[in-house]
Amino acid sequence: MELIIFIVVAVIFLSYSNGANDNFKGVATLFGSRTVNYKKALYWATAATFLGSLFSIYLSNGLISAFSGKGLVSHEIISNIGFIIAIAMGAAGTVMLATLLGIPISTTHSLIGALIGAGIASVGSVNISTLGQSFFLPLAVSPFLSFGLTALVYPVFKRARRKLGVEKETCVCVSEGSYEPVMMRTDGSAVLKTTGLRITAGRLGDCEQRYNGKLLGIGAQAILDWLHFLSSGMVSFARGLNDTPKIVALLVSAKAVGIDLKISMLVVGVAMAAGGLLSARKVAATMSDKIVPMNHGQGFTANLITALLVTVASKFGIPVSTTHVSCGSLFGLGAVTKQGRWKVIRTIIFAWFITLPAAALFSSLVYLIVS
Repeated sequence: MELIIFIVVAVIFLSYSNGANDNFKGVATLFGSRTVNYKKALYWATAATFLGSLFSIYLSNGLISAFSGKGLVSHEIISNIGFIIAIAMGAAGTVMLATLLGIPISTTHSLIGALIGAGIASVGSVNISTLGQSFFLPLAVSPFLSFGLTALVYPVFKRARRKLGVEKETCVCVSEGSYEPVMMRTDGSAVLKTTGLRITAGRLGDCEQRYNGKLLGIGAQAILDWLHFLSSGMVSFARGLNDTPKIVALLVSAKAVGIDLKISMLVVGVAMAAGGLLSARKVAATMSDKIVPMNHGQGFTANLITALLVTVASKFGIPVSTTHVSCGSLFGLGAVTKQGRWKVIRTIIFAWFITLPAAALFSSLVYLIVS
């Protein structure tokens, strides 16, 4: 009975860690472009992700099977409670450590690493063929696909905007300078030397970049903001759709737990929402501000590509990482605008490389302790 309680706690911890590291990724461009403030972005991401979690029972059953361990290890070990606890704790520990460091990593990647580590610790090996075809290939291809699509689509959107007569606005910026209050004149009088204010003409990107012009009689900026808000909701919904069944698979595999599938989805969804609301700020800062500066149009493009790829993958049971896809889009944006902060990008990519072995190590140690 104690082990059954422990497995439920472990899965809730994994769900919380997933929410803390992943929930904000869907709205990172929304906040990064300052379309909305942090709280509005966070609440929108949480609501859309939770809705995706609820719908995943109808649209993402293929991922439950994929992450149950079927085909990777023998059928007998899949339902072993110690094996499942090791996977949950190994993946959760890896994701939470990255969250505390403010590094966006993939829960999908962590789960696969934990599956490998627990599999090797329990039976000495895993099915490499299944591992490569079902997991490594889509995980390896997805960030390159989102990178390439964003780099191709953004210039197309930019040209379309110009043809429609929607241009970036310019502004007059008033900034505070240094005060020099008194200047003595030759006749003995004193006058104010400077007011301390400086006026410079520049692009609104120096303050906040917006668009003028109208489409179908509606302001271009209003349309863009609405589409951006919608696309960020699509990413968050798709993330809940894609990640929830991967975690629920652990409870389904542990037949001794006996929790109904719908209740499992609800528990995981609530824990993911809590993690996002309470512990997302560090990863949010990295995703929104440290990878690439962006305006409204650029943020919308990156979000749209991410939403389409993750939604399609969820529908067909393909285990892609929302992190890899969303970051790949931001990397592509940085490449095409030539404003990518490559030191931060290299750090994130390095973290991706060590995610799998770290999760494998954690899960194998947990399995040895539990067993």
